[in-house]
Amino acid sequence: MTVPDRLKTPRAFLFADPAAHSLSPRMHGAAFAHAGLRGTYEARRVSAAELPAAVAGLRAPDVLGANLSLPHKEAALPLLDSLSDAARAIGAVNTVIHETGQLRGENTDAPGLLAALRDAGLAELPPGAPVVILGAGGAARAAAFVALRDLRRPAWIVNRTLERAQALADEFQAFGEVWAASAGATPWDAAPLVINASSAGLNDPGQTPLDAALLARLPAGALVYDMVYKPAETRLMREARALGLSADNGLGMLAHQARLAFRAWTGADVPAHVFLDALRPPEPA
Repeated sequence: MTVPDRLKTPRAFLFADPAAHSLSPRMHGAAFAHAGLRGTYEARRVSAAELPAAVAGLRAPDVLGANLSLPHKEAALPLLDSLSDAARAIGAVNTVIHETGQLRGENTDAPGLLAALRDAGLAELPPGAPVVILGAGGAARAAAFVALRDLRRPAWIVNRTLERAQALADEFQAFGEVWAASAGATPWDAAPLVINASSAGLNDPGQTPLDAALLARLPAGALVYDMVYKPAETRLMREARALGLSADNGLGMLAHQARLAFRAWTGADVPAHVFLDALRPPEPA
């Protein structure tokens, strides 16, 4: 593959707080190797106060761009020169693309989530069946976009702070039927898909965003998709499977969104399995 001179030793980053848990360096390192590029990918812990300077640094000639994770997906919007249609509609950016001094915001979370749901066995949802989304941050925005625009199903947003859920629901009214509700007022009995877009369980493996009694109300065959990927099996997943439900973690979404980001940065269409293989633990010697 022929690449511009500035891509001979390209750099890319993850900005997040915290960042030490990230598996993204492993994935993008494998992608660089597959594409024949001597690139580097660094996960940096960037606080909210440090974000403007960190984003400005992406304008360096040898920088491809960056991924953004908690808590920066919404805060970065005014720091960028342009947004893709999807990023503007979702109101969150997870990928920044550097193009000759200009920074463009993209959201690869939404298509990455949709691909991961298909991989997890999501079938055609019954007409009118609601999708329940746990959380109201940047990841929840991508999940709402997928539910309303791609799956064309109504969405219920459940969050610890009902006001945040209501604010998100209000923003997405133009895309379809969407409601904010407390856990007790959500139609679990009719929901074939639940997406955890909160960080519950990320820092505390014993934590879950959803009480097991509410999980038990989901219909047979429902899929519980947890965007949290570390630990690989969360408490939410364990309790869902104990009830006979399907459950999957966020590794698939992580790989698919990374593939799309890498393609946007380099033009190299690295197969999804390269990213997924990089996430698997090494075989014992």
